[in-house]
Amino acid sequence: MTQPDRPSSPKRTSPTGRPSFAERYLAARRKTTWRRIGWTLIEMLMAISIMGMISAIAFPSLQTSVYQARVARAITEISRLQVDVTAFETDGNGLPETLADVDRATLLDPWGNPYQYLNFPLDAASGGDGKGKGGGGGGGSHPPGARKDRFLVPINSFYDLYSMGQDGKTAPALTAAVSKDDIVRANDGGFIGLGAKY
Repeated sequence: MTQPDRPSSPKRTSPTGRPSFAERYLAARRKTTWRRIGWTLIEMLMAISIMGMISAIAFPSLQTSVYQARVARAITEISRLQVDVTAFETDGNGLPETLADVDRATLLDPWGNPYQYLNFPLDAASGGDGKGKGGGGGGGSHPPGARKDRFLVPINSFYDLYSMGQDGKTAPALTAAVSKDDIVRANDGGFIGLGAKY
């Protein structure tokens, strides 16, 4: 069953023969539609400036968050390495000579640099109290390159384990500018964190 065709509505014109208000409005709208499709130069400049301001505010916060996440990851990995070194030692093997002895030679810090491990050679005659001074606490003699605090006292008794940080550079003293961003193990594992905070 088909429906009959609807008759088209006749054009409404005013008694003077001019098109009705509705027709004039629709005709005017059809003519200006192309202007609504694109953006004006001022609108584009405003949008770009707003996006620039938002990114200028957000980008430093994002960089800080990424850096803090990398520091946290380095702290966690140093803690795990310390556990591996302790397990190797308790198996009766003594301290490992390198991280390769605990199968961690290829482990890289969050900035793509290898973790640094320095084993102090045992020296039974030197004694030591864990701070580089004599005193019967056991421990080895501190080789050149051992990490040192602001008083230039070694920060560990048996070995150093650290990341060179974001800049990939380091110096034995934690007070050196290149050591501030290092993530270090100090106090024989009692502290693991940024060298600047030790």
